[in-house]
Amino acid sequence: MICKMGSEARRIEPAFCLALPRASLAGWLRRFRNSKRKLRRSALVLVPAQLALLVAQRAGAQVANPSAQQPIETVTVIGTTPLPGTGIDIDKIAGNVQTVTAADLTREGSASASSALNDQLGSVNINDNLDDPFQPDILFRGFEASPVLGTPEGLAVYQNGVRINEAFGDSLNWDLITDMAVDRITVVSANPVFGLNALGGAVIVSMKNGFTADGSEIEASGGSWGQRSVSAEYGGSDGPFGFYIAGRLLQETGWREFSPDTLEQLYADMSYRQHGLSLDLSFSGANNLLSGESATPVQELAVSRSLIFTSPQTNADKLAFVTLDAGYAVNDNLSIQSTAYMREFQQNVVNGNTTDYTACTVAPYIGDMCQSDGATPLTNSSGGYLPDISQGGAVTIGENDFESIRTLGVGGSLQATESVAIFGHDNQLSVGGSIDRASTNFQSSAELGTINAALQVSFSGLFVDTPEGTPWTATPVNLNATNSYYGIFATDTFNITGDLALTASGRYNLAEIDLTDMRGTALSGDNRYSRFDPALGLTEKLTSNFTAYAGYSEGNRAPTPGEIECSNPTAPCLLPSSLSSDPPTLRQVVSHTWEAGLRGHFSIPEIAAGLITWNASLFRTNVDDDIYGVATSLSAGYFQNIGGTRRQGAELGLKYEDERLSMFFNYSYVDATFESAFLLNSAQNTFADANGNIQVEPGDVLPGIPKNRIKAGADYRVLPSWSVGGDVVYESSQFFRGDESNQMGPLSGYAVVNLHSKYDVTDNVELFVNIVNALNAKYATFGVLGDPTGVGAPGIPPGAVTNGPGVDNRFESPAPPLSAFGGVRIRF
Repeated sequence: MICKMGSEARRIEPAFCLALPRASLAGWLRRFRNSKRKLRRSALVLVPAQLALLVAQRAGAQVANPSAQQPIETVTVIGTTPLPGTGIDIDKIAGNVQTVTAADLTREGSASASSALNDQLGSVNINDNLDDPFQPDILFRGFEASPVLGTPEGLAVYQNGVRINEAFGDSLNWDLITDMAVDRITVVSANPVFGLNALGGAVIVSMKNGFTADGSEIEASGGSWGQRSVSAEYGGSDGPFGFYIAGRLLQETGWREFSPDTLEQLYADMSYRQHGLSLDLSFSGANNLLSGESATPVQELAVSRSLIFTSPQTNADKLAFVTLDAGYAVNDNLSIQSTAYMREFQQNVVNGNTTDYTACTVAPYIGDMCQSDGATPLTNSSGGYLPDISQGGAVTIGENDFESIRTLGVGGSLQATESVAIFGHDNQLSVGGSIDRASTNFQSSAELGTINAALQVSFSGLFVDTPEGTPWTATPVNLNATNSYYGIFATDTFNITGDLALTASGRYNLAEIDLTDMRGTALSGDNRYSRFDPALGLTEKLTSNFTAYAGYSEGNRAPTPGEIECSNPTAPCLLPSSLSSDPPTLRQVVSHTWEAGLRGHFSIPEIAAGLITWNASLFRTNVDDDIYGVATSLSAGYFQNIGGTRRQGAELGLKYEDERLSMFFNYSYVDATFESAFLLNSAQNTFADANGNIQVEPGDVLPGIPKNRIKAGADYRVLPSWSVGGDVVYESSQFFRGDESNQMGPLSGYAVVNLHSKYDVTDNVELFVNIVNALNAKYATFGVLGDPTGVGAPGIPPGAVTNGPGVDNRFESPAPPLSAFGGVRIRF
């Protein structure tokens, strides 16, 4: 948008800010009037050239401007709180900020938020724990936002001002976001104002509305693995009213066995803008059935990379999410923002797994099924014994673990923002609070089944009923959980000079988690966590296109209901399907982040007509009382506080863009380590002791986090109607989950090349094609240790035992091979 006041004009590029108080713009213009003369000297080296210009300017030298025409200056606005409607100049943000727009999401073809984040943003990587393209684990600086219950969630994710980490496990179901309806996604580094889970940062998803998306579009696409998809969107405004709607239907058979996916997504928004008042009433809906088949033994993948290890693995996700965002400009200096929401989430999971249940070997239970000791018979809910479906051990058996989550959440936030000069210095203050309350019913159960040659677990109707108070995993489970989260926050940015700004922020979080065992009292309990998290940052605009910043912040997350009730090492849970009684008290996780960096932009008219933007940063986050999932098998484990962990590193980003060519390059280094010594159970680790434990020492690297990442890409408009592009993503090796002591060989690093092209048949018709993994690289993005024996998996020697001769306990989530997708877009 172009904002004009008097004879001055400035272009404002909002990151996730939709409405700005006029006083904020006035403050920016005053700063621009008083700012130093623009420096326009050609440079061959990025930072040294800008530093040389700065030294010359501070020394009083005259610096020539090579351009006779002064362009309109661009100001990027970044929101400073979760609520939409406010923001400040990015040069006053004391941290790294990265953004992808709707155009970035469709750069390679159909809109994909996860692909854009993974391919284009530094310090972001994907772990395919579930090995499903619509359910990725997304990591930023080594902190995760994952759909898998039990994953330590270190990122807060917001959609239209509402935190959408699920109540029961803080998990993030990326398949519930309608990618086509996304206007932009902003990733910010650690900031306590964004509340619980923002240990490493926050992801802010801003959706389209009738004022930001004008027009209609229909897209039909398809390609490899039986994928076929149709999507449509419409947006427009009439006077003060706006309307937007988008929907998507997708089906695919999947490239691995038994891995079909179905997506049904809908997003709609009704808007009002007039007399300083802005209203947005939005709805997000989804009905998805996903079948990510997870990691598979490496010996089985050597036979065929499409093979799976025990099935089914299905997630059925449903969502109904209503949000009301409101903003009102009281006067030129004061504005009010608010958000209210209702979110109903349902998830049904079926996991076919191996089992410790076995045929009874002692009288009088011969012919029945027993616990792993062969002497304790299994019973059903009526107390009857379960028959031996293994025929005395001649038939391979497994179990289907069922999980059901029903959550209803309501809440809201209220904030006031004032922009008033203090002693002649520009100042912007935002103060607000939030209340989030969610009620969840969690149920789980285990069913016996035989395993066929395709490693599918059958449905027998034989459900196990093991009560609490025994040495065995309790099942079924029926638990009600109530989460009440309260927050009070403030952030103030004070201009010490026209170029030097100080930001002080803080948030007080109170988390109350009440648990009620619906089958007894073993799981019942009340838990309360509270903390104040401060932050302080300093930025200086050294020249008109060169900014330095430094800051410190703290954050926290409360243990989730699933972690609290699965923290007893003497009674491991089926993760995440069961819970255990009498858990030790888990402490909340606290982060401390230091960050410093530079960012800027420049041009070299003698070489190219476009603009080069760049950023460089250093960061360190120390985490106290980190909660870690301890695996006692591939599907069972418990949670414990493990002391300290650290994530530190560096980031460098470059971007160039002109009318025909755009290029980007990102490098990131993330060193994620344990900072405390502890004993960890990992029976599948070949270096485990006689008790199945490994010793983790300070300095050992956290699994699943590659140290080095390089991302580079380019798009070139060959003709006005035809563009081609591609990108390459490199990630270095990472350690397997279960090898926290770093004694086994790591999961290999990889480089993958993707290509794409678009052609405008007419002004309204566009064809596109996307080639994924163009060089057909064979690689994996996630690794975990497990027991591949006992089910007849291909490549595993008959009669083999875990850690025995000829057995490799490494499991990997293989990435798709060479695949191609294409489609057509029609715009109206």
